[in-house]
Amino acid sequence: MDESRLAEMEIKLSFNEDLLEDLNRIVAHQQQQIADLEQLVRDLRLQMQRSLPPDTSASAQEIPPHY
Repeated sequence: MDESRLAEMEIKLSFNEDLLEDLNRIVAHQQQQIADLEQLVRDLRLQMQRSLPPDTSASAQEIPPHY
C-alpha cells in the first residue's frame, strides 16, 4: 500500500471518528430530552388527575341529554 493511500485512509478514519463522537453526543442529548419530556407528561397527567372531580360510577356512565 502506498503512502498516499494510507494517508487517505487515516484521514477518512479520523473524520469517521469525529462523526461518531458527534452522533454519540446528539443521541445522549436526545435521550435526556426524551427523559425530560416523559417526566413532564407524568407531571401533567398527575396535575390533571388532581384537578378533575372524582369520578362516580353513575355519572361516568350517564348518557348526555343530547343523545
